[in-house]
Amino acid sequence: MKKSIERFNEIIREKKLIDVAISALHWDLETQTPKKGQELLSDVVGYLSSKSYGVITSDEMVLLIEELKKKREELTEIEDKSLEEVEREVDKLIKIPVLEYREYNELTAKAQGVWAEAREKNDFGLFSEFLEKIVGFQRRFIKYRGYEGHPYNTILDDYEPGMTVEKLDDFFGYLRKELVPFIKKIKEDGKSVDGAFLKMDYPENKQMEFSKFIAEYIGFDFERGVISESAHPFTLNYDKNDVRITTRYIRNMLSSSVFGTIHEGGHAIYEQGIGDDIAGGILGEGTSMGIHESQSRFYENVLGRSRSFWEPIYGELQDKFEALRDVNIDEFYRGINKSESSLIRVEADELTYSLHIMVRYEIEKALIGGDIEVRELPRIWNEKMKEYLGIEPSNDREGVLQDVHWSAGLMGYFPSYALGNVYASQIHAAMKKDIDVDEALQNRELYRIKEWLNQKIHRFGKLRKPEELLKEIAGEEINAKYFVEYLKEKYGNIYGV
Repeated sequence: MKKSIERFNEIIREKKLIDVAISALHWDLETQTPKKGQELLSDVVGYLSSKSYGVITSDEMVLLIEELKKKREELTEIEDKSLEEVEREVDKLIKIPVLEYREYNELTAKAQGVWAEAREKNDFGLFSEFLEKIVGFQRRFIKYRGYEGHPYNTILDDYEPGMTVEKLDDFFGYLRKELVPFIKKIKEDGKSVDGAFLKMDYPENKQMEFSKFIAEYIGFDFERGVISESAHPFTLNYDKNDVRITTRYIRNMLSSSVFGTIHEGGHAIYEQGIGDDIAGGILGEGTSMGIHESQSRFYENVLGRSRSFWEPIYGELQDKFEALRDVNIDEFYRGINKSESSLIRVEADELTYSLHIMVRYEIEKALIGGDIEVRELPRIWNEKMKEYLGIEPSNDREGVLQDVHWSAGLMGYFPSYALGNVYASQIHAAMKKDIDVDEALQNRELYRIKEWLNQKIHRFGKLRKPEELLKEIAGEEINAKYFVEYLKEKYGNIYGV
């Protein structure tokens, strides 16, 4: 038994080392690889992906899984949960032919560079062939793996275990019913809010300086992490001691880098807080993308867009940027929370953000179900933006090409953003029973908030499933009413409705 566990852990470690090498290549591809060097590194990603696949799906690992399952009562909690997680991953991968898996990983590694070029040139046609292949792979992989109900359920479960189309349809239906009329009321009856000062001149070098300050301020550990720049902000973790984030700097849009940094910082703080007892193993990362997004959205919006967050540091922001010298903190608070229909998801306010996710969810579900094809996406995207947000993109860059996710094969991921908002509101409600959150922010005591999150969420990694964490923290399952009440109270006060 002891030897079996040791060998089981050795194989997991071998896969981890290969996956870290793959992550290092992805970091390079997305931050600094020259255009003509992308093909070679993409081929290396494909090669290493097949090696990772071979390690975890080997006959030896399959036999070890069966052996350990028979003696489950002798396993520790960490060993048992690791076995469960490995079995889940093996079951997913072993049904996919290894050559197709390698080809797919090479494709997505290349596609991200193609997407960036297509976005820069505002030309969906440059990217559409790659996206057609990615969608084709996704459909085939789902058939290999099998599904219950809608085929989209299989890839939803990859990011949020237990989530289904049926649950999401009800979830988004509730948000649509509650938020669309409220957004309309604000538009028609709400007081005017000025956010024009956020689109003045903000030199990129000063934005970089402030991004480093704000990341450290919220709790990002620069001894175990770095911050860089990319076309689309993201977080990448090798392990808890090497977590990397990116943001982007737009000279006339201060909120992009500030809130992009806080958002990715929230993801990173989660990963840096993984418990030492599970770090480096298969359990040593966030439990689901919905919970992960709850941390980034909590830091970005619940904390980062609150007045209490900015009270002790607004003077430092004003000192950094001339454009804010005559903007008082009340004007700044209202401005960073200005609600209006916008074309770009990552720049959307809290109130309208979920509508952006609905657009993507409905498109992905239809793509995977075979109801629409890639060539139709620019038209369908624009129609749905018009339907849900009342505005229509004038080009592909501000429409169907704005997100990197599909180029990386991340289908089934987008609903996690909306789920994360709801989780964040429930977590906030529970935290307020233990901590005076506003007082902690006003006193620059963000460590109290970070420590609470670490004790309740971060340290557990995948040791706890999303529903287990939420039940322990909030005493109930996911409940969107907390999010709706939070939005109505906050925006009702800002807009006087």
